[in-house]
Amino acid sequence: MSFLGSLGRSMTRGSRPTKTSPRPQDALSPTSETSSQGGALSPISPTSSYNGNTLTGRAGTSPRRSPLPSPENSSDNQPPPLYMSQPFVKASLVKGNFKLIVMQPKWVDINEWVAINIYEFYNNLNMFYGVLSEFCTADSCPTMAAGKTLDYTWIDSNRKQIKLAAPIYVDYVFTWVQNLLEDKNVFPTDSGRPFPSNFASTAKHIYRQLLRVFAHIFHSHFTHMLHLHSEAHLNSLFAHFLAFGTEYELLDAKDIRGQPGHTVGVGELWDKWKENGVITERQQPQ
Repeated sequence: MSFLGSLGRSMTRGSRPTKTSPRPQDALSPTSETSSQGGALSPISPTSSYNGNTLTGRAGTSPRRSPLPSPENSSDNQPPPLYMSQPFVKASLVKGNFKLIVMQPKWVDINEWVAINIYEFYNNLNMFYGVLSEFCTADSCPTMAAGKTLDYTWIDSNRKQIKLAAPIYVDYVFTWVQNLLEDKNVFPTDSGRPFPSNFASTAKHIYRQLLRVFAHIFHSHFTHMLHLHSEAHLNSLFAHFLAFGTEYELLDAKDIRGQPGHTVGVGELWDKWKENGVITERQQPQ
């Protein structure tokens, strides 16, 4: 189902190898609390047994330095980031709208459809990050930056926010997702075995974590994607990811755009693609 078959011709390195890595002491699975500007945190899904991460504002601090010039600048008078600039914002392998691509086949169970797509998105994103991993280091990416005023932080067992270097953060997220995908109690593979009752909640938490990896790649490594001539592949994968998440309500607007009035990072790209008709809002039943 993937339209990224030509990806290998643009990328010469393999994907990041999947492994089970140790977590920091007392660290939990990702939590579900979010805040794009810091301040008080409130749980999105307090009854869920799956946890997520938080994102916090870092206003007043200087952006992290990378080996290549950063596409974003802290000054509002600076040009937009490269991924928001022409012609890169329109670079794509898919022409038109993603609406038909994400539609559920008539005889496929909705949970099965969501599970298959999450698996594909994870594997493709893993491939992208694999070719970028040598550029994403603790020195170049000391925090999980995803915007001019946006960092993601980890929550430990004491409910404390922990700043992690981006490669460590991404490794924890990928390990967490991989373990869920391999758990047949969460993603059943036997014919006739039902999905768990909380599968929708689990899928949303996975989706939120994958979104954050996308956000970091666009913010911190889009220049590297240009050097690999793979910006159209990345845009297509991310637009597909957003369109699918929108259609099946796996993403909230605040996950993508931040808090109202404070659009940051890929939230601007989300708005631009909606404006261009690449992504459409899900039509609510009357």
